[in-house]
Amino acid sequence: MATTGLSADPTEYRTRLADQSDDQIDAWAAELMRDVAIRRGVVKVVTDFRRAAALDEAGFERVFASGGGPPAVVGRDRDGRLMVPAITLFALVPGIRSQVADGRDRLIEYLVANFGELVYV
Repeated sequence: MATTGLSADPTEYRTRLADQSDDQIDAWAAELMRDVAIRRGVVKVVTDFRRAAALDEAGFERVFASGGGPPAVVGRDRDGRLMVPAITLFALVPGIRSQVADGRDRLIEYLVANFGELVYV
């Protein structure tokens, strides 16, 4: 289990994630976003990512665009919740790394915050 980053609880998971390479953290975060979007929707991913990464709406848009996401596709659902096309969620990973000094920590926070989702993935 130590080489995969998996664990029995969020605290141990966070510790194991700290030992992983940046590439592995990035891959897992992007994969989790994709899988959660498929199962629970894009709004869930956007909400969870914003919370874990401590981003307001403008910060989210900046991170999304700087990661290669086209700014013109940022929109809202019928309930006014911020969203982007599922196919573009991956842009949040390089975007958070380019916009904040602790991007890795924020990606780890996103992974840990969604620890409960991992049982379904």
